[in-house]
Parts: sequence; C-alpha cells; structure tokens
Amino acid sequence: MVRRSVDDELRSDVLVDIPKEQERRFGCAGKMLKPSRASVEALVEKVPRGMVLTTTLLRKVLAEQHDAQVTCPFLTKRALMAIAEDPETTAPYWRVVMGSGEMMTTYPGRGIEQARRLRSEGVRVAGKIGRSRVANLNDNLAAL
Repeated sequence: MVRRSVDDELRSDVLVDIPKEQERRFGCAGKMLKPSRASVEALVEKVPRGMVLTTTLLRKVLAEQHDAQVTCPFLTKRALMAIAEDPETTAPYWRVVMGSGEMMTTYPGRGIEQARRLRSEGVRVAGKIGRSRVANLNDNLAAL
C-alpha cells in the first residue's frame, strides 16, 4: 500500500465516508470532508481585520460548503499550519483561534505572535503569555 504524505492530502478537497468506528466521535454518520489547503485558505481570507474565526466554525462552514456532515480536524489544523508556515501567504491565519478562543500554539511564535497581531488589529486578548485567549469571543466572531 502506498502511503500519501499530509501535503499530498492537502492538494484537493476529498469527501469520504465517516468510518463506522468514528461515528460516535463525530456524532453522526455520513460524509467527512478532507479539506484542501486552498479551501481553508479561501475561508481564512474572508475573516475581516479585528475579527476572528474559531477552528470549530471554520470546519463547520467547510463541511456545509461541501455538503458534508463534518470536516477532518487533523487536516484542517495541518492546512492552517501550512498556511502559517508559508512566508509568501497573504491569508490572515492569525485570525483563526481554537474553539475556546485560545491562541494556536502550533503557529509560528507559539501563540505569542498571534496574540500580538490580534491586539494590533483591535481584538482584546486576555490571559498570560502562552495561555492567552480572545476576550468576549462571541463579540469578535466573523460571520461567514
């Protein structure tokens, strides 16, 4: 069996059946979207300055766009990391935070740089360095 790399997985959007053993985890049966970097990046580019998008909402919107029940959390995170690690990207990846509003410690700068960028855009960030989150998350959520 030939194994594909994660980068290969991010080249195109793919719909797959939710594995039977994963139905309980995802709370449903049906289709799961394995998102491409391009699909993730296109949504991230729609997040306006001074607003944020949670990974949970990002996956929900992606699933809806592709008539799927869920979006693969692993590949969504991997796509976000690929965007963040690309020095040529123009997508404001720092505007995507964890579902709880916490900074993404997997981004370059381990969330500290993300918090700095969000503050510079007028987003209120609370908490200690390395454990910060968006204050009043619901007030700062982008509507997509």
